Amino acid sequence: MKINISIRKQQLDLLNDDSQLIRRYQISSAKNGTGQQNGSFCTPLGKHIVRAKIGSEQPVNTVFVRRRPTGEIYSPELGERYPARDWILTRILWLSGCEPGFNRLGTVDTMQRYIYIHGSPDSVEMGKPGSIGCIRISNHDLLDLFDRVAVGTQVDIIA
Repeated sequence: MKINISIRKQQLDLLNDDSQLIRRYQISSAKNGTGQQNGSFCTPLGKHIVRAKIGSEQPVNTVFVRRRPTGEIYSPELGERYPARDWILTRILWLSGCEPGFNRLGTVDTMQRYIYIHGSPDSVEMGKPGSIGCIRISNHDLLDLFDRVAVGTQVDIIA
């Protein structure tokens, strides 16, 4: 399996080992655009891998902070109570860069920037940028993707 993410198209393609399309998902990348630097709140480009899969036994809409479930389950009411929160829901695919000096190590390290593919509230619009660096995807699509990929899956993010 391989994941290709197009920032321009705001889509994630899951490909088999023969590069044939298995599934296509709409995503939401960073509202600040693309970039590698720590603190930029941009989506990093280049070759990555899925470093870790987090949350496999958690209910849909589980709220994560620092990759740990908080015990909360997202609801519109919880969203209204905390309007400024960056909601990381349901599952996390934690990415790690593979290109030293570009998206790995130093001030450009995707993993140390905590860049994920993660679920988001149903009210979040997919197909347009809006995150603070991560790749947002609907919870329904994330559950499907999460079950199909393994730790070590290649992820290419292109502008």
